[in-house]
Amino acid sequence: MILRDKVVDWVRPTAAIFLMALMVGCSSSPSVPEISHDGLVLQADTKFGLVYAKPGVDISAYENFAVHHCEVAFRKNWQRDQNSTRRSTTRRVTDADMEGIRASLAELCETEFLSVLSVEPAYSIVSEEQAGASTLLLRPNIINLDVAAPDVSSPGVSRSYTTESGEMTLFLEVADASTGETLFRIVDRRRNLNSMRLQWSNSVTNTADAKRILNAWGEQFREGLDRVYRGDNS
Repeated sequence: MILRDKVVDWVRPTAAIFLMALMVGCSSSPSVPEISHDGLVLQADTKFGLVYAKPGVDISAYENFAVHHCEVAFRKNWQRDQNSTRRSTTRRVTDADMEGIRASLAELCETEFLSVLSVEPAYSIVSEEQAGASTLLLRPNIINLDVAAPDVSSPGVSRSYTTESGEMTLFLEVADASTGETLFRIVDRRRNLNSMRLQWSNSVTNTADAKRILNAWGEQFREGLDRVYRGDNS
């Protein structure tokens, strides 16, 4: 399980996301640091790819949860690589297309984490404005987003067929809402593989695949919370 902090100053969290994105995206690096740049310690035997925690942290005293707006970042050069394979200028991925994907995925991400907290027995959820000393702030972010066949707005009829919809990485931090101190950090990369047969990819199928990944992340997070708060080790 994992969680993250509320910070008015965006410099520190943005730098953390940038550094971890480089780490996740660098296949030549065979290992990750045992201690993060901000003193969190790498945890062993977790269901997520990477989990860092503040040494000796105990979140069981926190009574409320808040969810921050999700930020979405594409894989480096994703737009350029997509457009290099598209002969027709009307089929190219525009900045507006990217912004639409970002907004849609961000909303799905926030909805997922609010939903898993709301499943009975529900946890207490407050708005970020109401967050206080007894509140844990979840800051979910999606990085290295790679949509294999984005459904762009263009005239005419065009279909894309792929064997996979793409991949994305969750960068989730949980923090003390009043101090801004990060208590946990989760980084988990997921790839959505379809059958080996070519399948038609569009906004509907891409959204469904994204929901499946987000749901898996949400369920794992909820399982972790339940172990801490309710002693559920099932």
